[in-house]
Amino acid sequence: MTIHIGAAPGDIAETVLMPGDPYRAKWAAETFLQDARLVNEVRGMLGYTGTWNGHRVTIQGSGMGMPSLSIYANELIRDFGAKTLIRIGSCGGMQDKVKVRDVILAMTASTVNSPSSGIFRELNFAPCADWGLLQAAAQAASKHGSATHIGGIYSSDVFYDERPDLNEQMVRHGILGVEMEAAELYTLAARHGCRALAVLTVSDHLGTGEALPSDQRERSFGDMVEIALEAAFS
Repeated sequence: MTIHIGAAPGDIAETVLMPGDPYRAKWAAETFLQDARLVNEVRGMLGYTGTWNGHRVTIQGSGMGMPSLSIYANELIRDFGAKTLIRIGSCGGMQDKVKVRDVILAMTASTVNSPSSGIFRELNFAPCADWGLLQAAAQAASKHGSATHIGGIYSSDVFYDERPDLNEQMVRHGILGVEMEAAELYTLAARHGCRALAVLTVSDHLGTGEALPSDQRERSFGDMVEIALEAAFS
């Protein structure tokens, strides 16, 4: 048990999927895991452990933004022995070729600032995904027939962004989409020798303004969860 995770020793699997929304963690656990059991509900940040094809898996909400994710990822790694952490979440598309409902596999995650920025001082650290996970996820996505893009994303530290000039530069430099957590996850994984990946569903598009209706999100997110699970155990 830690300050933010009320799980007992042995309750957390070595493989953890991390959606931002705790209720998405509940939905994913009930939909994809066998014998899913609630192992954490501190501060309403739900976590479940069960099995998928015989493999133990924990699905733990991370909250919104890099500071929140940093708390949960740190405790999962340091106190519960998590070895593989895969973010499953939504993102905003930034390139014309990226469409709503597409899946993005984040090879790299650029950011202006993260909770880890202070330790690097003048260095611009380049957070990236685990290659084995990325390769396995690409194969899984191909098998599912999902429209998939692999490349760089932007992890923003604000939701209500007032920097259109920065977004223009992201688009100009080929950034596929924007979300709020992956850069810190990749940095922590590198620091602690763990594997990390972000598998993202495009729920809206910054250029076109198109957005996925809330009642259709879960159906679209299903492919993302299956890709993440298959990648973790390939």
